[in-house]
Order: sequence, then structure tokens, then C-alpha cells
Amino acid sequence: MKNKGTRVYKVLAIAGSDSGGGAGIQADIKTITALGCYATTAITALTAQNTRGVHSIHEVPASFVGQQIDAVMTDIGTDAVKTGMLLSKDIVEAVSTKIKEYQITHVVVDPVMLSKNGKRLLSSDAVHALISRLFPLSLIVTPNIPEAECITGLPIKSVSQAEEAARCIYQSGPSHVLIKGGHAGKSWSMKNKDTVIDILYDGKSFEYIEGAYIPTQNTHGTGCTHASAIAALLAKGNDLTEAVVQAKKVVTRAIQKSFNPGKGYGTLDQFGAVQFP
Repeated sequence: MKNKGTRVYKVLAIAGSDSGGGAGIQADIKTITALGCYATTAITALTAQNTRGVHSIHEVPASFVGQQIDAVMTDIGTDAVKTGMLLSKDIVEAVSTKIKEYQITHVVVDPVMLSKNGKRLLSSDAVHALISRLFPLSLIVTPNIPEAECITGLPIKSVSQAEEAARCIYQSGPSHVLIKGGHAGKSWSMKNKDTVIDILYDGKSFEYIEGAYIPTQNTHGTGCTHASAIAALLAKGNDLTEAVVQAKKVVTRAIQKSFNPGKGYGTLDQFGAVQFP
């Protein structure tokens, strides 16, 4: 319980619900809470999924997504927003309209497109809306390699190709682009280290953020956790680069503490990451 007068840091997560608890809005809430912030939500879709994959998706009407955002913003407000699975063009447009209406500046966009088992989580006509409407409103966009390839149409097999993709995405309007290197594994490691590298671009220069390479299939919810951690750290006053660096550490520790509650891809332990020795 917060003492009276204690500053409450707030993060609004706009994403789909994962009935298996490993990703989506559930991962967002756990991450935001573990990092000492208050999580509010606007749910864009309900999914029937478990550790083996997404079995069915029920879309929430775009107007109701907007109403959820209105309800949060007209009472509680927020210090940062994180978007995840937006599913449709109408939802992307509704979310973009509300972010602009409420003049929210700390916006972290995780361009969720595919589930672990290949289920499409963003319709093809929504991709253009995401790029043209939401990216220009974002402080940072955080695609993984397959998402960056989809957004740009460029192959990404090396650090130099990832840099080119970051430049391309930056032209669509975000203030920063973070290409996450998890799908490359340790092939992008520098100085022969067993590390995974993320590439941050601010329109002028690149920063290379390294984390330990952890050989595991317990990676469900990694992208959600990463973006939510950045948003929570921004909400608490960290500058963008520091938020990205610290979020990488949180994700790495959460993977180290991961576990498998089912029979498929295991999930991260967000609370274990914060309490990690």
C-alpha cells in the first residue's frame, strides 16, 4: 500500500489478453507491477491460448477499446503507454486517435504481428495503419527481426542489415527504433561473447545493447515484457536510453528465472527478475 502523498507511477498497457498468462496484457501487468508502477489496461482482443499456441481470437470492437482508454485517461491518467497486439486497422486507428487526443508522449510501440506458433496477430491492412498512424506518435518502436522484416520488406541476417532496417523504420516517424536481436541468437555477438544484441537508433547514431545468450525455449512473452519494462522505466523518469538498457537487464534476468507451466513454450518470471540476486 502506498503511503499518502507517495508518487504513483502509472502505465497504460493496450494489448490483447493471453488466457495462458504468459504474454499479452497479463505479461504487461506483471512487468509493470514488478517494476513498481501501477498498471491500467485497454484490452484489444481476447485469445484462447496456452503454452502451445493461440487457438482462437475474439476481437474487441474498436469503439470499446477507445472507451477503455477514455475511462483510464479521464480519471487515472498515465505516465506512459505501451501498445502490443492491436489486431485490426480500426483498433490501430482508435488507439492512435486517443494517444493524440490525450497528448501522450511516452509511447512504446511493440508491433506485435505473429504468435510463437505463427498465428497472425495483426491483419495485413493494419500494418500500413500501424506505420502511418501510430509510429509517428511513438517515442520508441521495438520490433523483433521478423517484425522489422515485415515492416520494411528488407532481409535481416546481420547487424548491418538490422541497422538499415532501423533507418528505414525511423523514416516513418518514431523518435527511436529498437531492433531486438533475440531471433539472431548469439550470431550477432561482438568480441566473441555469448550475447544477444539489440540495436537502438535515434536518427543519428546506433547503440548496441548486449545481454547474455540463454539457450531456452522459455521465451513466451519476451517482447511484451521488454516493451512494458521500457514503458515502466520511462514512467519513473528514466531517459530513453537508460530505460532501454535497464529493460534489457530485466528481460535477461526474467529469462534466466523462466519456467514452463505447460507443455509448450515456457514463460518469463517478471517478479523473479526484479528480485534476482
